[in-house]
Amino acid sequence: MTYEDSIFVRSFGQHELKKLGSGALLLFFIMAFTICTIFKLPVYSQVDLVKPVHNFSNSRSDVYEINGDIRIHSNSSTIFVAPSFHAEITSSWTIKPYARKQKETKIERVREWKVKYHQVPNCSRRFTIPAVLFSTGAYSGNYFHAFTDIIIPLYLTCRQFNGKIIFLITDNYSWWVSKYNVILEKLSKYDVVDIDKENDVLCFSRMIVGLKSNKEFGIDPRVSPHYSIKDFRQFLRITYSLEKETISPCHKKFGIIRRPRMLIISRRKKRHLTNESGVAKMARTMGFDVVVKEMGSNVSLVAHFVNSFDVMMGLHGAGLTNMIFLPENAVVIQIVPFGLDVASDIYFGLPARDMKLRYLEYKVSLNESSLLGKYPNDSEVYRDPRAIHKRGWAAFYFTYAFNQEVNLDLGRLRATLVHAFELVCS
Repeated sequence: MTYEDSIFVRSFGQHELKKLGSGALLLFFIMAFTICTIFKLPVYSQVDLVKPVHNFSNSRSDVYEINGDIRIHSNSSTIFVAPSFHAEITSSWTIKPYARKQKETKIERVREWKVKYHQVPNCSRRFTIPAVLFSTGAYSGNYFHAFTDIIIPLYLTCRQFNGKIIFLITDNYSWWVSKYNVILEKLSKYDVVDIDKENDVLCFSRMIVGLKSNKEFGIDPRVSPHYSIKDFRQFLRITYSLEKETISPCHKKFGIIRRPRMLIISRRKKRHLTNESGVAKMARTMGFDVVVKEMGSNVSLVAHFVNSFDVMMGLHGAGLTNMIFLPENAVVIQIVPFGLDVASDIYFGLPARDMKLRYLEYKVSLNESSLLGKYPNDSEVYRDPRAIHKRGWAAFYFTYAFNQEVNLDLGRLRATLVHAFELVCS
C-alpha cells in the first residue's frame, strides 16, 4: 500500500468505506447500462456470459457442445451440467445422439438422453480429455448407413481433436466396433467406453452430444469445420494404407495398352442381377479386365481390393458405398432398378461427383425388371413411382428395392460401357 493509499484509508471510517464501495459498484452498473443503451450494445446476464452450451443442430442431426462441469450418469440417461455462477437454471432437453432424423421404428429405438442444468451428482471418475457421445444403433448394421450416419459424421465431429477425444458409445454393438476399429483408433487414442454399461458418474469439462452431419454420404465444405469429402477420402487412404490415389493410364510405353480393371459388385439376395455373367462376358470382349465379386465384411480387405479398380459397377445398394475407396477419376456405374431413380442420385450420384469420380447411370426399363407382370398393366407402380414414394419410404422401398430383380438388355448396356472405357482410357 502506498503512502497516498494509507492517507485515503485513514480519512474514512470502516462504515463509510463500505458505503463508498457500494456506491462505486452501483455507479459502475449505471454507466455500463448507459453505454449499452446509447451504443445499442447487448446486455448479458451471468449465464449468457459463460455460454456453456452451443447448439450445432440442423435438419440432419442434433448436436450440442457443452463446456463446464459436466457429469454423465448412465443409469438415469442424464447428462448433468452445473449451472454457471450458481445461476437459477432448471431447463432440460432430450436428444437421440444418432445422425439421422426420421420418425421410423429403428431410430425411435435409439437411446434417448436428457441434458439437464441441475445440481451435479458426486463424481466417480474425472477425465481431462473431451468426450463425444453417439449411438451405433438404428441403421448401423447397413454398410451405407454405417458410413453416412456414423463414420463420416464422426470424422466431421472429431477430426479436429487429433485423437485426443474419448468415444462414449450408446446402443453399442461389439461387432460394429470391431468391424470399424481401424477407423475408430485413427480418430481416438483412447479405449471406447460402452456408456450403457457404466454405473459410475463420469465427469468431463467438455463434451459433444451427437454427431455433426450436413450431407448424405458426404460433407459440405462450406459448413464449419470446413472439411470436405476429399479430406475424408484422404483420411481413409492413410488409415488403410491404400496405394492408388488416382487411376493409372491405359496407355503405357512401347504401345502396350493396359486393360482397365472393372469390378462388378455381385448381390445374392434382393435386387439380384440375374445375367451378371453375361454382362461380365460382354465387358471382357470390350477390353475390360473384369472381376465379379460379392463384397465381404472385412473393411480393410475390401478397401485394398476396391482401390485397385478403374471402374466399379453395381445395382443400387449398400455395395456401392465402397466407391469411397476408389482412386480419383475412377468411374462408378450405378444400375438403377425400375422406379428407384427417386433415390439414386441423392445416395450415390451426387456423392460420387463430390469424390472426384466419374459417375454414369444406367436406368433399368420395365422390360428388364422382374416387376413386369406382377401388377395390372395400368398399375400406379408402373405409371408413377413418385406417387408411391409420397406414401412413405417403407412402402416405396418394399415395392422397388426388396421386390425386384434385374435382367439387363446387353444391347442397351453396351453404350454405357463404351462411355466408361473412353473415360478411363482417353
